[in-house]
Amino acid sequence: MAEGVELTAAKTFISAVLDSPAPSLALTEVGTVTEVGDGIAVVSGLARALADELLIFASGVRGVVLDLEPGRLGVILLGPSQLVSFGEDVWRTHKVFSVPVGPGLIGRIVDATGEPRDGKGTVASTAERPVEASAPGILSRAPVTRPLATGIKAIDGAVPVGLGQRELIIGDRQTGKTSLAIDTILNQSRSDVLSIYCAIGQRGDAVARVIETLQQSGQIANTLVVAAGDEEAPGLAYIAPYAAMTMAEYFSNQGRDVLVVLDDLTHHARSYRELSLLLRRPPGREAFPGDIFYVHARLLERAGQFTPEAGGGSITALPVVETQAENLSAYIPTNLISITDGQIYLSPRLVRKNQFPAVDIGLSVSRVGGKAQHRAFRDVAGNLRVTLSQFEELEDFARFGTRLDDNTRARLKRGAAVRAALRQPERDPVPAVEQLLILMAAMEGLFDDLSENEIVTAMARMRKGVGDSLKDVAESIGQNRPLEEDQKATILKVARTALKLPGEDTHGPDA
Repeated sequence: MAEGVELTAAKTFISAVLDSPAPSLALTEVGTVTEVGDGIAVVSGLARALADELLIFASGVRGVVLDLEPGRLGVILLGPSQLVSFGEDVWRTHKVFSVPVGPGLIGRIVDATGEPRDGKGTVASTAERPVEASAPGILSRAPVTRPLATGIKAIDGAVPVGLGQRELIIGDRQTGKTSLAIDTILNQSRSDVLSIYCAIGQRGDAVARVIETLQQSGQIANTLVVAAGDEEAPGLAYIAPYAAMTMAEYFSNQGRDVLVVLDDLTHHARSYRELSLLLRRPPGREAFPGDIFYVHARLLERAGQFTPEAGGGSITALPVVETQAENLSAYIPTNLISITDGQIYLSPRLVRKNQFPAVDIGLSVSRVGGKAQHRAFRDVAGNLRVTLSQFEELEDFARFGTRLDDNTRARLKRGAAVRAALRQPERDPVPAVEQLLILMAAMEGLFDDLSENEIVTAMARMRKGVGDSLKDVAESIGQNRPLEEDQKATILKVARTALKLPGEDTHGPDA
């Protein structure tokens, strides 16, 4: 009896299985690893794979297709190459490599793939966008007419940067390139500009110091950090700046102004050279592949000021590049100089003179920012570059001990005072109205008879004594209006009062 019941149940089950819909056929493409290098893998068997497609290895490591050759795929790995082994299976994902974008990224620290690195849990993204995208066309671009306030006197006065500009920061090691970029980010606490700091191939301790500075200042709440350290796979360093630019494009499409610091593209070029040589691409000059110019051009061309039809926002790019022994004509620096809209050159000779920030006004240029500079700054600092250039020439001439006339001595004294007035410590961006006060005092000769230490003390007193006395000047700067003569007189009066110079009324026990 029991056997009959079991037989009936078995027949019922078999009948139900036979009557159920048959599973649909699924086509799965599986490739095989034929070669593994430091950061790359060569895969065969995936004839239909696309460029920039994301692949998944059996070990869990992800990779991006870089080379498409008959019967062979060159793949850059986004994880440790030690985990990938010869003969391992590889699967297609049928989608190009993308990163998360959205407001949830603001204030977070992520890697080049968008994964969190700050221990605050999953990133709340709005969507995913491909890291490679075409640069906006000419009709989608508008003129650069608005200034980006860096808070650095030497830049805002002589080498102004506009919103939507690509301004290269260039110099030898330890000349303050990263500090300049970080101070610019800190100064955006006075604006609505969103900042993205992209660390490419930097040491972990260097990135940690930058993050600590942003956290202590509170500016991390308005900054996104994309980090690809030197201890990670070179593929991540190569992908990082494109990922950062994709994240910036989301915000610019929403009408926001975004500042992107790419620190630095020297490491980026080296990581690309490493990957290319491992993938057996033909080496060219200095072993860089022939498309190294295009690698940086297609990245920086995505920055700009965009029309209302294209979102109305802007992306300002501050790429950093390192020189060796002040060689501005090296391969990668000249490539980037020709791509960007100007450069801020930091000179080791000024570093040895204890001039910080070490901005060489003579070799620095902004091909766009002059049109975007505050009109008030144009009125005050218009002759700044000429004054410093003449001073440097006379300074070299005076070294020979030649007897100088009174006019030359006066120019030397004025130039030395102006150069000293451009000094400022790290992590202390100066508001625009205070910059105008100091620059006008220097250009009008109020610092001529002071020593360097006295000038530093005088600048601190002037900044402290501003208060509300220059409120109308600050409004003129905010509305980009030129300074009136009475406003200039007011600025000089505030400067003289702070310095307690004769000719101005001073009150109080110290008068």
